[in-house]
Amino acid sequence: MDNNIIKVIVTDRDGVDHVLEAPTDMAMNMMEVCKSYELPVEGICGGMALCASCHMYVLSDHDLPELSEDEENMLDQAFFVKANSRLGCQIKITEDIDGLKVQLAPVGGE
Repeated sequence: MDNNIIKVIVTDRDGVDHVLEAPTDMAMNMMEVCKSYELPVEGICGGMALCASCHMYVLSDHDLPELSEDEENMLDQAFFVKANSRLGCQIKITEDIDGLKVQLAPVGGE
């Protein structure tokens, strides 16, 4: 197995789990990994924490970096925000998040 690959589990909006492999050596984030697997994550702003279209819930007990002010401000404007809400574009793919479990948040108005 490639040492630069981790696995993350993404539950889509239909409740289906997807086990994704993600490279730790390409400076990717969860939004980009989800998009590469064609999961319904928009990432309209390109990962700048400006749109909340990659909003997801962190289900596993991983120690993630604190919310940035930009991420916190964006989540304040998002729909269906919970205590475990994060923007996928702000979750960097590192060895520390191997096994991370997330669920895609519903989109506004659903």
